[in-house]
Amino acid sequence: MVGPYRGLFSAPGVKGFVVAGFVGRMPMSMLGIGVILLIQNLTGSYALAGAVAATFNVSFAVAGPVSARLVDRFGQARVIVPLVLMHGAALTAMMLCARFGTPRWVLFATGVTAGATAISLGSLVRARWSHLLTGSPRLHAAFSFESVADEVIFVTGPALVTLLATMINPYAGLIVALTCTIGGTIAFALQRGTQPPVRHGERRSGSPITIPGVALLSGSFLAMGAVFGSVDLITVAFADEHGAKPVAGLLLGAFAGGSLVSGLWYGARQWKVSLRLRFVRALAVFALGLAPIALIGDLRVMAAALFLAGLAISPTIITGYTLIEQLVPARLLTEGMAWISTSVGFGVALGAWAGGRLTDSFGASNAYGFSFVCALLAVAIGIGGSAWLRTPVAQQ
Repeated sequence: MVGPYRGLFSAPGVKGFVVAGFVGRMPMSMLGIGVILLIQNLTGSYALAGAVAATFNVSFAVAGPVSARLVDRFGQARVIVPLVLMHGAALTAMMLCARFGTPRWVLFATGVTAGATAISLGSLVRARWSHLLTGSPRLHAAFSFESVADEVIFVTGPALVTLLATMINPYAGLIVALTCTIGGTIAFALQRGTQPPVRHGERRSGSPITIPGVALLSGSFLAMGAVFGSVDLITVAFADEHGAKPVAGLLLGAFAGGSLVSGLWYGARQWKVSLRLRFVRALAVFALGLAPIALIGDLRVMAAALFLAGLAISPTIITGYTLIEQLVPARLLTEGMAWISTSVGFGVALGAWAGGRLTDSFGASNAYGFSFVCALLAVAIGIGGSAWLRTPVAQQ
């Protein structure tokens, strides 16, 4: 790694938790589309597939801050190991229920359990970086690297799970995701030397969501999550309508690929513009990039358009996490970061549900209009409350 990334991984234990964290959160880009592909394959309904995926994401979003607060209170390792084992059992139960044709409500029940026990491993990784680099300018590079790692996951994950589910077996993608999440999370938990210490005796009343800036960020990321959830499902249907369903993963990979490129560029720069202005401008660019996708009818053109639309994702997410790190007390940092994942999870659930219904009713191209409206909503929230994003430190 060069430039600001040079030496970032030289501290003892850093490479270990970074690699384990990468493998453990690989399924975050695989589970949603894997569930959609499995349920749609069994029932032929994108609406039902979107509803089951939404159930998973809603339960994850509701439980996320709770598990994060437990992590802040008891430590990462003591909390995430039992959670990931329960998550693996619930996901296995969902696949078995789908295999043996149990009533539909059972799919929703297992989806709730699997989502409630899922772990926001990205928040835990960033909490370790924050613990190790508090006050250091290298923290910006660390958060940028993690955003790039997320986008590598979102480039490769959807393509992998789509190919496995469509070319091998509908269950294959979820089985690979299950293996990654259990193996990576347990390996991450075993590396206790870099985990943030539990601050015994500190006052823990209140929640980060009561901080106006955190609430504002959560609202914007809720709308962005709706974009992600709807684009995931609608893009599968778009490729299917063009007789190339396996290409859906590549299209979604192009969306994430734009974010990967911009993440590397964004992290390598030293910024003089304040964080709050960067956040609002990135949201605006995101909405502008999504504007043309409802008008495109060619797979190759759609891949290029999604790549361009994805260019604003990483800068928005990197800035959001940096704002959280500066707005939230250290004793509540994991929970504060989890509110971003929670908000995105709620948004993904809404987007998957709405995208499925709109796709079934109006077709994939028309359904993309919902994604664009959600992006505009994210911009409106960010602009309307940007004054709450002023941070108390010099680097804004």
